[in-house]
Amino acid sequence: MSRIRHIRGSSLVAAGAAVTTATLLAAALAPAANADSRPTRATALENAASALVAHATNLGLTSAQNTSVRDVVVDKDGTQHVRYDRTYRQLPVLGGDFVVHLAPNGTYRSANRATAKAISLPGVTPALSAPKAAGLAVTALRAAHPGQALKKLTAKPRLVVDALHGTPRLAWRTDAVAQDSLGNPVARTLLTDALSGARIDAWDNIETATGDGTSLYSGTVPLETTLSGSTYQLKDPTRGNTYTGDAANKTDLCIFGICISRAPATLFTDTDNHWGTGATSDRSSAAVDAQYGTNETWDYYKNVHGRNGIAGDGKGSYNRVHYGNNYNNAFWDDSCFCMTYGDGDGSTFGPLVALDVAGHEMSHGVTSKTAALTYSGESGGLNEATSDIFGTMVEWYANNSSDAGDYLIGEKIVRSGFGKPALRFMDKPSKDGNSADCWSSSVGNLDVHYSSGVANHFAYLLSEGSGAKTVNGVSYDSPTCNGSTVSGIGHDKVGKIWYRALTVYMTSSTKYAGARTATLNAAKDLYGAGSTEYNAVAAAWSAVSVA
Repeated sequence: MSRIRHIRGSSLVAAGAAVTTATLLAAALAPAANADSRPTRATALENAASALVAHATNLGLTSAQNTSVRDVVVDKDGTQHVRYDRTYRQLPVLGGDFVVHLAPNGTYRSANRATAKAISLPGVTPALSAPKAAGLAVTALRAAHPGQALKKLTAKPRLVVDALHGTPRLAWRTDAVAQDSLGNPVARTLLTDALSGARIDAWDNIETATGDGTSLYSGTVPLETTLSGSTYQLKDPTRGNTYTGDAANKTDLCIFGICISRAPATLFTDTDNHWGTGATSDRSSAAVDAQYGTNETWDYYKNVHGRNGIAGDGKGSYNRVHYGNNYNNAFWDDSCFCMTYGDGDGSTFGPLVALDVAGHEMSHGVTSKTAALTYSGESGGLNEATSDIFGTMVEWYANNSSDAGDYLIGEKIVRSGFGKPALRFMDKPSKDGNSADCWSSSVGNLDVHYSSGVANHFAYLLSEGSGAKTVNGVSYDSPTCNGSTVSGIGHDKVGKIWYRALTVYMTSSTKYAGARTATLNAAKDLYGAGSTEYNAVAAAWSAVSVA
């Protein structure tokens, strides 16, 4: 499963100085006061701006740095959490993000920083040229796809400060993109030392996964549509005008990280407001699944966590189905704020529009708007696990008898040629042949879809407990890494704990030890220190060897 990542530019809020005009303007444009008298977003921004000035030294802020607000969370009791990105001499800082925590009265409590290392460079002039950095990224992309004749291959280097990999240094972040022989997108990001030319890190830039309507996987489902004249449109006005369109088996054309043409998203229409037949031969059947998955994901985040849309701004995304030729993938793309689904090759995968796939991919969008977990190493494993966990929670939330809640990932889309009954298995991740059940110092070296196994295993144990059991007709037998017996607290509480940890405590550089701390803090906030839930979180992490 996948999501295309894009770095967004930073606006300026001067560190270690008076509150800037930009900050005051953001506050002025913020929503009006809530009826429940909690601090507003504007108040939180003002309080946080004051905290930046008063605690600049503790936050590692200097006159060479600027900050921009990424997200704001205000708890029911008025506690405020403001998340920032950081630049150094106008260059984005990878791992420079931090969260400021404020008491209900606006006073500073604490902060979570992605890195505590001081950010100070002798200069920001690279010794390695941009064309050479681009060439290295192109070579890395070709090496990641051996034997393939890649076409329309481009690379866009961007100068950054890397604070994620030890002592902060000047680096080139280069996104290389191309199309494979079928015209489907491939992409890889290379992080290169801008002085020595040494490779720092690399990761896939497409995070692989993989009326009423009669769907392919979820039976007949209700759909909110829009009547335009005498024609119904597959567009939901009750969920931010989310809609689903036909990509006509075309793909995007992107150069230097900018898409100059995109596969279409021709809005599906119907005359009687009954969509699809449940057969792949009817192109609108896959559209029903995609729209239904969007609806359930929207409702899960709004009704369970109070999040209004993927970005939290009430704006809907859109879906493209029938993308590419036999495309065995689905991805969320921040740049178009859209979900894209391939049809699969028929022998390994069917159309990738299943409910947990939709929840997984759109949750990448939620992660990018909150903790922005880096997509490599342990942080990347936590990024993928976050999407697996919330994809599973969406499936449980939907309570659909045709696709009942379970702890299998992608079980509806796999075909006999795949050789396994699901993509991943949360009760014992190693059943897929590659994923890690338990943490070790080498977990961060695994592909992120396999290092995610540790957090997936934690989430299952915290939900259902250890040992053998049958849930919704599926048999599980989850071991522990330390021989302990773990009792579960239910998937609903697990989702709430993980969401608060993601949106309030995790940062781009969070690793497994940090995830343990973040979820314990979340459990303490939600249920109290020393509560059954708090102790269960600690026990479940210990059971997967995260101390």
